[in-house]
Amino acid sequence: MNQHPASVSSTIQPGPGLSLTYGYGTDRGLRRELNEDSYIAADPVFAVADGMGGHEAGEIASGLCVRALAAMPQVTTGERSITAAVLQQYLVRADNSIREATGARAGTTLTGAVLVEQMGRPYWLVLNIGDSRTYRLSQGRFEQISVDHSEVQELVDAGEITAQEATVHPRRHVVTRALGTGDETEADYWLLPVEAGDRVLVCSDGLTGELADEDILRILSTVAEPQEAVDALIQAALRSGGRDNVTAIVVDARNVANDDGAGTTAPRPTSADGDEVTLPRAQAAEVVTQPLPSPVEATDQNGEPDDDRR
Repeated sequence: MNQHPASVSSTIQPGPGLSLTYGYGTDRGLRRELNEDSYIAADPVFAVADGMGGHEAGEIASGLCVRALAAMPQVTTGERSITAAVLQQYLVRADNSIREATGARAGTTLTGAVLVEQMGRPYWLVLNIGDSRTYRLSQGRFEQISVDHSEVQELVDAGEITAQEATVHPRRHVVTRALGTGDETEADYWLLPVEAGDRVLVCSDGLTGELADEDILRILSTVAEPQEAVDALIQAALRSGGRDNVTAIVVDARNVANDDGAGTTAPRPTSADGDEVTLPRAQAAEVVTQPLPSPVEATDQNGEPDDDRR
């Protein structure tokens, strides 16, 4: 859930051999008074929701989203039995709750990775809706697993602009899917085998809007501890401008069993000015004429404000 950032990494061992070490944190940024990001970092679910709407609506949307995920019984038991179908059921509940609470005037993106097990083999079940992102550094290869649901991604896919041009495009913050608003609310899913030494990053666009992929890779590949990597990523985003709320979760997988059952641990290889505001496509036309909404600080499940670090 929208928990207080940890000062040290957490380690869990969901099964024989395999262990996860993870860190997490959030910051309201340097331009925002409040934080509309929410997140859950609780075995086996690691996810970030970035609320849209302002006037407390964005905070409500992201908070309802992570609370829906936290309601899955596997979060309490730590079981690795969640499926894409189960996730989608809870996302539908979140979508309905957000629409009821905000009158469909607010929404949230969501991205994350869930540790699941099939036929005795661990997998990352990655989910995404909107433009928050999930990355994986595995066996020396760094890649963005999720695919942005955004207008600029559609332009890139159509060959009308380059990926570099997308980073400065005036409509780069217009999302085409979100929970709680719009017509498209179904998430995309990927199922990836967990490899020894995997490092997964789940983050809001407040991070990727400030740091290029090569900057993210440099930190992930040189900072050993997950919590220290999270802290370094957030601080780097703040130094680059901190125009939006910034949230990140880093999860490391260790002692992943080979096909012969042996556990191994692989070494890990060593824009325009102004606030960044993500909007659903239906509201994008209002950007030119309407004042920007006031962001709202995220709160934990008890209604207490998060410990946002500068």
